Amino acid sequence: MNQLFFTQKIENGFAYLDEEEGRHLVTVLRRKPGDRLHLTDGRGYFYEAELTETGKKHAVARILHTKAADTGYSTPLHLAIAPTKQIERMEWLLEKATEMGIQAITLLHCQRSERDTVRLDRLEKVLVSAMKQSLRAHLPALHPMTRFSDFVKTAKADLRFIAWCAEQPLPHLKTQLQTGKSTLVLIGPEGDFSPEEVQLAETAGFTGVSLGAARLRTETAGLLAVSAVALA
Repeated sequence: MNQLFFTQKIENGFAYLDEEEGRHLVTVLRRKPGDRLHLTDGRGYFYEAELTETGKKHAVARILHTKAADTGYSTPLHLAIAPTKQIERMEWLLEKATEMGIQAITLLHCQRSERDTVRLDRLEKVLVSAMKQSLRAHLPALHPMTRFSDFVKTAKADLRFIAWCAEQPLPHLKTQLQTGKSTLVLIGPEGDFSPEEVQLAETAGFTGVSLGAARLRTETAGLLAVSAVALA
């Protein structure tokens, strides 16, 4: 498998590709009925299919084989992070996190956030592209911008951490991880979480952790957290 296509519309043994995927398939790659394709639904399955119908705005393929995919990730990770002012930096992080197998991302609105709106459709495209490029079958869940105070009161995971720059030494995230335990890590904006936010998170049961001695940009901190969990 050297190229992967994406659709979540799989019904009665057929896969229906949307306009964007279909156009790329037909006009760019010059695929024709009878050609074999590899597909994923982003929900953990790979499909081998035969292209049966093409058009300007769609393509249809008959499913030949279905295979459940291994996540390749022993510790499920949910990363909750404040979006960067330059959205391209956040897109870079989401791309790399998807390649590494993250399960979910929530965008946080914090007291010191640099932005309070994002285009979810644009970020979703980044996730889909990264999933296909890395030949993965799991599309990370992307949750919309959520107020920090609301999120920490309701968020659930076996292990919950808030990574911040404390004056007193904190344990490093990698020393606190446990294989197989669902894990949630909070990453703040460039100005870090406020003292009130840290207190709120700790009161809600989050454990304060460090990502090392260096002061990191938001997207770097996010990637370091993803890497630590991926290697746990």
